Amino acid sequence: MENEIYVGKIIKVTEEMINGITWERAYLPNGVIVFPITGDGKIILVKEKRPHENPPLRIKPVSGILETSLGSPEENAKREMQEEIGLNSNRIELLWTLKSSGTVNNEQHFFVARELFPSKLPNPDGEDTIQEILEFSPNELLELLLQDKLKWSMSTLGIFRLLQHLGHLSK
Repeated sequence: MENEIYVGKIIKVTEEMINGITWERAYLPNGVIVFPITGDGKIILVKEKRPHENPPLRIKPVSGILETSLGSPEENAKREMQEEIGLNSNRIELLWTLKSSGTVNNEQHFFVARELFPSKLPNPDGEDTIQEILEFSPNELLELLLQDKLKWSMSTLGIFRLLQHLGHLSK
């Protein structure tokens, strides 16, 4: 039986004794990660203030915590785009769902958004959170990763899936 060790706003940590070994589990919120693609094939990322990270600015995809009270993962993805980059999409498709279980547990839903149009919603994290909206070609995005100019994270796995989906990586 799992015993809760810590429950915070974002993270829950449990322990469970299995065959004489204590196993720890971290439960993180499920999320959405969106790759908006412009009409000329550029992938939109944002430079976002991250005061709890080092350095406190990070280039990352449009992303957020999945709030099931606000609808489906697709609806959450569209809302994140509206909050972070002021755009919505007429064509959004699920690229991949990454399900992590074991020590770290959560799901990340990765989307590709095309046919973008202006549609701004207020950013609940503050309008100054997004410092810059950036556009990269698939090749530029790959180079950022390979030169360690883009922080490696769970989003990186989605970027590789995206590049494969777009035909920029061998299958």
